[in-house]
Amino acid sequence: KHFGHAIKTLKTTTIGDIFQQVDNEAAHYGVVPIENSTEGVVTHTLDKFLTSSLQICGEVELRIHHHLLSNVEDLKNINIVYSHQQSLGQCRQWLHSNLPGVETVAVNSNAEAAKLAAQEVGSAAIAGALAAEIYGLTKRVSHIEDTRDNTTRFLVIGNREVPASGIDKTSLMVSTKNEAGALQSVLQPFSDENISLNKIESRPSRQHAWEYVFFIDIDGHKDDTNIAKVLEKLKSSVSFVKVLGSYPKAVI
Repeated sequence: KHFGHAIKTLKTTTIGDIFQQVDNEAAHYGVVPIENSTEGVVTHTLDKFLTSSLQICGEVELRIHHHLLSNVEDLKNINIVYSHQQSLGQCRQWLHSNLPGVETVAVNSNAEAAKLAAQEVGSAAIAGALAAEIYGLTKRVSHIEDTRDNTTRFLVIGNREVPASGIDKTSLMVSTKNEAGALQSVLQPFSDENISLNKIESRPSRQHAWEYVFFIDIDGHKDDTNIAKVLEKLKSSVSFVKVLGSYPKAVI
């Protein structure tokens, strides 16, 4: 959706592998999930930004439809369901209502789940329609996601900065001191400059116990005058601030 069809794709096993392939220049860009409208943030992706020097170059939002894929004709004969942890969460209610007591196993990707379902008797996978075609599975039940507007936001990561488009978003990583009013000192400058915050998430800093890093999405480009002013002001009031990237907003 973001690049069109005239690209060469490279499959990887984990989110960490995607960062590594781009960092090692085996790929120009990577595409990683960052959040789902039902299950929330993808913590593995956030955590990789703690140590990665890669920039966010774009974002993509996709409506996600999940299907139960299996070569087992009767659902009563399915004894195990494979899928990615996020997909299992997005279909939790359907699984509880239609396959009660059936074991669910989280794997690295829905493609891996489909491959396992094609190999193992009595198994099924939750995945997309393309996986059914690739692995020779039958789509037993369609659209089993619990929320009909189920949407996942992906980030495009790379080694270059993106110029302003006029409709942009900027992602930041900010660490504060563990003291009263620390978070307010981060947020106040954005309010003073009338900058809209789209998202704020916290993750353990992994440096010291009970210290956190805040991931913040704001409207605008880092080169905009008001945002540049806020970023300069933050440098004197926080432990560190890092711009993860400015990029055009996604269109769904």
